[in-house]
Amino acid sequence: MGSGFFTLLDDIAALMDDVAAMSKIATKKTAGILGDDLAVNAEKASGFVSSREIPVLWAITKGSFLNKLIILPIAFLLSAFAPWAVTMILLLGAIYLAYEGAEKIYEYLFPQVKPAIKIKLEKRSETEILALEKVKIKSAIVTDFILSVEIVIIALGTVLEETIFNQIVVVSIVAVIATIGVYGIVALIVRMDDLGMRLIQLSDKKKSISKMTGTLLVQTLPIIIKSLSVIGTIALILVAGGICIHNIHFIEELLGSLPSIIAEFIVGLLVGFTSLTFFKLFKYVFLRKKSTL
Repeated sequence: MGSGFFTLLDDIAALMDDVAAMSKIATKKTAGILGDDLAVNAEKASGFVSSREIPVLWAITKGSFLNKLIILPIAFLLSAFAPWAVTMILLLGAIYLAYEGAEKIYEYLFPQVKPAIKIKLEKRSETEILALEKVKIKSAIVTDFILSVEIVIIALGTVLEETIFNQIVVVSIVAVIATIGVYGIVALIVRMDDLGMRLIQLSDKKKSISKMTGTLLVQTLPIIIKSLSVIGTIALILVAGGICIHNIHFIEELLGSLPSIIAEFIVGLLVGFTSLTFFKLFKYVFLRKKSTL
């Protein structure tokens, strides 16, 4: 009886070790998309009145948890009854990620000249401000849904060969870590400038530790946002390339002699710019056809 109990404990411990190891691998695989997720959400959560930043971010975070509660059961059902569909979604997601990364590179290399817009300052009522806030929150939650699908499918793809129990535990852990991690860091980022201003106001001296630290925080914020955007773009290309290489065997055999990071970047760029070219051609033909009608 006693030996059976300890054997059970040993099996549970071994299972937890396996889950922890798989969770680590899955989190590593999704780290690329998390960089883009972080950059996007930091942009979405900024631009609000200081007192509303945290409430807005909390509303988006709750929406993100709800998104994952919708996505996770569907993903597990597909894994149990149609695992081929997970691979297909994974590859379609890779094309979308590569396209998104290529589009950002294209826009940086060939920036479009936008016409100057005259901004009219209008006084809005509290009701109008709250309504506008709700629209922005809804937009952020919709964006989060798309990114959450990518995160869940990529995490699921790493444990597709495991039992359904392990899949549920590992992917759920990754989903929770992704939500708490991303929105926790976003909260710190959006409050950096406020913390900096408070530190600057603590001292009347021209040179003080608090003033220097506060100034550094205020000046660093835009650099961090831009850096996240660059890191996120590179991560999108690498993640997309990695998915294609690991799921399309002839590409893996063709580029097997190259270091993995270089192979992933090359494939990601090729897939991204190919999909971007097809999209632009389709858009051009569609608009031209529409204009002739």
